[in-house]
Amino acid sequence: MILIDPPNAAGHGRLWSHLASDTSLAELHAFAEGLGFSRRGFDRDHYDVPSEWYADVVAAGAEPVSSRELVRRLVAGGLRVRKPRTGGTA
Repeated sequence: MILIDPPNAAGHGRLWSHLASDTSLAELHAFAEGLGFSRRGFDRDHYDVPSEWYADVVAAGAEPVSSRELVRRLVAGGLRVRKPRTGGTA
């Protein structure tokens, strides 16, 4: 299933949502491509979606869920890809 969380991630002077699939990356890429999204918006396990596109993405069939639920379902589906740790001490 295609999921989208609320536009609550700030970056580059905007608010962003995350578009993901709890089924497969192929499903996610096909959905995003159908909306005209560039692969440049893909980040490991989700697409970044500007807040002004949120309503259109939901209208196209994405299920609105909380950010916590989106991550939970990515993890449960084995699709969560975490950012590599950088810096710090061992």
